[in-house]
Amino acid sequence: MGYAGATVLVTGADGFIGSHLVERLVAEGAKVRAFCLYNSQGSWGWLDHASREVKEALDVRLGDVRDARFVDAASEGVDIVFHLAALIAIPYSYAAPQSFVDTNVSGTLNVLEAARHHRISRVVHTSTSEVYGTPATLPILETHPLNAQSPYAATKVAADQLALSYQASFGTPVVVLRPFNTYGPRQSTRAVLPTILAQLLQGQREIALGRLDTRRDLTFVEDTVLGFLAAGLAADVEGRTVQLGTGRAVSIAELFQIACEVVGVQATVKSEERRLRPDASEVLMLQSGNALAKELLGWSPQTNLEDGLRRTAEWLKAHLGLYNASFFHV
Repeated sequence: MGYAGATVLVTGADGFIGSHLVERLVAEGAKVRAFCLYNSQGSWGWLDHASREVKEALDVRLGDVRDARFVDAASEGVDIVFHLAALIAIPYSYAAPQSFVDTNVSGTLNVLEAARHHRISRVVHTSTSEVYGTPATLPILETHPLNAQSPYAATKVAADQLALSYQASFGTPVVVLRPFNTYGPRQSTRAVLPTILAQLLQGQREIALGRLDTRRDLTFVEDTVLGFLAAGLAADVEGRTVQLGTGRAVSIAELFQIACEVVGVQATVKSEERRLRPDASEVLMLQSGNALAKELLGWSPQTNLEDGLRRTAEWLKAHLGLYNASFFHV
């Protein structure tokens, strides 16, 4: 069984990972219903930059995941739902936690209710490695205790548990997919890697960064998308949580040096206090164990960090003007 001919709903289709997933689903022959956040400009977010062939293949629904009736209508006749719509900017969650509850928790409830109502065959719910907080043991396995250290992480824990509860309570066929830090073309500068690369490519040689000692497990976006595709079709994964990561963790200082090497420049770091989390909210280390993804999904990462950074830098260099546009916040 593949995606050819299947009707697939992607919430958050206008975002970084969502837009890549939509393009791959179209290439796989799926009938893609792209749920994008309504805005007065009629923008499809990153899908505005998709090829004409991709755009013409899409059934785009501009709406809001917080609107239960709209979500229900968008889900009618759907075989598989990939639920990626969420507020994800951690610093903003300190300023506007209610918005995160409304979108990440209530929005997920709306998706689950729609899936239950329309008897959808699979819901792939998107989690985040932030739900673990600073881990007690490494590598992090799916059985590690959850420890939200930011309002954002707390809403994702709640959404994950809500999704799993629907599987247990109503038999809603949910799988929770938990990517570690995804990077690649189209990622916004709210994330550290495009922040570094954009500054280097703009000619800056003193780069503003926050903490340099935190460590992250970085997965190239094409690999993350392959994990989503596998989770949508894999047998006997309902009610399971599966994480996607490379198993390699690098510090922000190491990431900075690799980025400089990829761009071919020398640069230094200056402290940027405004980018620091509160100390007790900082997640110091994220490093995945990915054996379960290989066992259940047949998934393992294909792109190493150096190659992925090179490809990301090439894309950024060609699209650097987007980083000064008001659009670039998704």
